Amino acid sequence: MTTDPIADLLTRIRNASRAKHSRVDLPSSKLKVELARILKEEGYLANFKVVEEQKPKKTLRLFLRYTPDRRSVITDLKRVSRPGSRRYVGKTDIRQVVGGMGISIVSTAKGLMTGQAARKAGIGGEIMCEVW
Repeated sequence: MTTDPIADLLTRIRNASRAKHSRVDLPSSKLKVELARILKEEGYLANFKVVEEQKPKKTLRLFLRYTPDRRSVITDLKRVSRPGSRRYVGKTDIRQVVGGMGISIVSTAKGLMTGQAARKAGIGGEIMCEVW
């Protein structure tokens, strides 16, 4: 069992995209499904689904997205708030990622959302990760 499942998710996505895999399978949780939903809405993933192969365990299957010349849409992913060092920001302190070319994912009182959506809603929270 990993101590930081979000870092494990990001590492698996990073490794699979660099190896040009079409999909990634990992243990599912509500938080990971929400992260996958945001990444799909923002255009970083082609699709995702929750698969029940073994009855008690669910698997989250992420389908990676590539450009027509087979380059990954995801350049890099970075875990910001870690279990040993949490990073909380107010609504005015949420910064742009790579000059607006990337997104930050923020855990707020209203659920997970992008940094831009959190600024618009006027709420801060814990910055989970940055994707560009």
